[in-house]
Amino acid sequence: MTHTIRVDIVSAEAEIYSGEATLVVATGELGELGIAPRHAPLITRLKPGHVDVVAANGERQQFFVSGGILEVQPQVVTILADTAARAADLDEAAALKAKEEAEAALANRGPQMDVSEAQAKLAEALAQLQALERMRKTLKH
Repeated sequence: MTHTIRVDIVSAEAEIYSGEATLVVATGELGELGIAPRHAPLITRLKPGHVDVVAANGERQQFFVSGGILEVQPQVVTILADTAARAADLDEAAALKAKEEAEAALANRGPQMDVSEAQAKLAEALAQLQALERMRKTLKH
């Protein structure tokens, strides 16, 4: 019998995913986290990036989160994010445009410019593009 853990991925807008999984991989502030059933409880902040869920049937699902909180309890992993989406639903053109706008804002910054806000937007756009690239690589194999 395969052990599983329930996974809930929730954004401010909606519940994105809820189901049983054998593994969850997410990008924490200090690096990649792999969460399997019976993992020790923990709470950590997430950076903008990918979340991979390996479902109980072996199917791999990929998501993008704009950052947030990951909580591990004995029977459930909860990811709370401001923005979350299935990687397949990401709009590459919009992500590229957001990346270019953030880079332009940083290059042409004036005294009114909030550098940290532009850097955060750039990091989010780059994370979306990386999630799309990871999805493409997975589909090729």
